[in-house]
Amino acid sequence: MRAAAIQLNATDDTDRNLETADRLVREAASQGAELVVLPEKWTVLGTREQMAAGAQTLDGPAVAWARETALALGIDLVAGSLFEDVPDDELGANTSVHVGPDGELKAVYRKIHLFDYVTSEGARYAESSTERPGEEAVVSECADGAVLGLTICYDLRFPELYRTLAIRGARVITVPAAFTLPTTRDHWETLVRARAIENQCFMVAPNQIGEHPGGLRSGGRSLIVDPWGLVLAGAPDVETAIVAELDLDRIDDVRRRMPVFEHRRPSAYEWERV
Repeated sequence: MRAAAIQLNATDDTDRNLETADRLVREAASQGAELVVLPEKWTVLGTREQMAAGAQTLDGPAVAWARETALALGIDLVAGSLFEDVPDDELGANTSVHVGPDGELKAVYRKIHLFDYVTSEGARYAESSTERPGEEAVVSECADGAVLGLTICYDLRFPELYRTLAIRGARVITVPAAFTLPTTRDHWETLVRARAIENQCFMVAPNQIGEHPGGLRSGGRSLIVDPWGLVLAGAPDVETAIVAELDLDRIDDVRRRMPVFEHRRPSAYEWERV
């Protein structure tokens, strides 16, 4: 499988964001990518008010574009995440969708772990003020049969989610992100590689890059990492598409040589629930 991670600089200009996403997805497909992953909140990224104004339902133009594009290009497309307008709910959701090459919606994942954080520069992220957390780990299946695990950004700091996806068969895990500039510089690569190593799977991790309205800044450095933790592709600090070949047999080889899933002792990991 050939996979691509799309790195872009989303703002409150939804039309411009969509045009950039369309250009870069088509560029990745022209390089042979069969699985293409967009970053977190690629449709709109900015202030709380701008996010609310740019919210869309799953029947909206962003998902419609994703379905049309996946069908036209014959690719599996993980449309990063969008700020979802959830009917009959005052809060939205941070939602990732997987569309198959037939243009059909294969899976919907709503971000479980919400990011509330104040940067050293004073920029405030408060997802819990606008979004309701998801409650379910989600796997899907690509056209070639590879099982796909869906996660989003801050999820990366919760290894139990990734182990759950791996146990449920995920061989490729996507993590569309808008990691802050300082956490990208200090934590991003370490966390992405750690999740790949722990779960002996491929990680496709597209990140946002640059400044966004409201004083938000993302760090870029999108990655594709193999089951041994080796970086197969990394992005420079510009809007771009990175592409790498995922040899899925590599997973079986790594797991055969270091059978961590056979060595697990779940009964020893139990703790009292409070």
